[in-house]
Amino acid sequence: MATNGGEPALVIVFDDTRLLAPLFGEHDRHLARIEQRLGLSLVPRGNRVAILGEAHSAQVARAALEDLYQRLKQGLDVTVADVDGAIRMAEAQPVGEAAALPPADAAKPRRPRGGKPPEDEQASQRRTTGSEDTLIRTQKRLITPRSPNQAAYVNAMRHHDLVFGLGPAGTGKTYLAVAVAVSMLLEEQIERIILTRPAVEAGERLGFLPGALEEKVDPYMRPMYDALYDMMPGDRVVRRRDAGDIEVAPLAYMRGRTLSNACIILDEAQNTTTVQMKMFLTRLGENSRMVITGDPSQVDLPAGTRSGLRDAIEVLGGIDTIKMIEFGADDVVRHPLVATIVRAYDRHDKRSNGGG
Repeated sequence: MATNGGEPALVIVFDDTRLLAPLFGEHDRHLARIEQRLGLSLVPRGNRVAILGEAHSAQVARAALEDLYQRLKQGLDVTVADVDGAIRMAEAQPVGEAAALPPADAAKPRRPRGGKPPEDEQASQRRTTGSEDTLIRTQKRLITPRSPNQAAYVNAMRHHDLVFGLGPAGTGKTYLAVAVAVSMLLEEQIERIILTRPAVEAGERLGFLPGALEEKVDPYMRPMYDALYDMMPGDRVVRRRDAGDIEVAPLAYMRGRTLSNACIILDEAQNTTTVQMKMFLTRLGENSRMVITGDPSQVDLPAGTRSGLRDAIEVLGGIDTIKMIEFGADDVVRHPLVATIVRAYDRHDKRSNGGG
């Protein structure tokens, strides 16, 4: 794809006209979405799109369209959510950097077999939603990050044994963690997935609830099951669970175990106590990855009980080999109103705490 600057518009030329329909969207709704988000005009003419508007917004639109076009060239779909993600990724770039992005078929520098990409190369790869380094392959779909923080999160889970995903609901913390775990299981990098979550409402005394262990725990694990079924056929999930490849267990049942050759995900970690968190962290065994997700601002523990997640952030925050990815309202990938709600609560909390 060649790009030519001109007055009064920035013009992009696409070399594969077969990809224009999915790029523009039905009735040009993808172009309309970019116009709405960035406050400019996009005018398609044949295989060209003229971008009219403020210079910086035009560069963001250009980078977003290039990102989406490369997704299509890789065989990936483009949805409205992907358009929003491409805009987020483009907005995170320094002004003018979009023009320096290499084309998808440009030769990449070689690195030693099995070696990790250098930090600057990883940073470059995180600039698009379809970067190979953050592409997650599952049985039912290919999953890509939709914000720079999501891309950094996926990259961290791929290269670090312990990762914290911190932030509000709707930012993809749990979904992406399950996706990475499923891809690692399918690629036989691990032997099993272990999903756990504190059952705060039951006080961890699950024996008083009716039914077998799985029936007691399932209501608390529903978000993780939803993610699993989104990535694997239902019968495969059941078969893997019956075989022990996928294990769902309450946090209270982690005590005394060493979890090896596994990807272990602790969800809603803000509702752990300090004792529970320390116990969980010390379960990490050989060839295992551990992902801890939670929102430190949404603690449901009894008044006066310190959150194990907040404690762990303070205790482990300075360790280089442990990655902590913090999400914010800009990373929310649910209904746009969710991001507005998150920002409103953040402002209210700051005012309540004397922060202005």
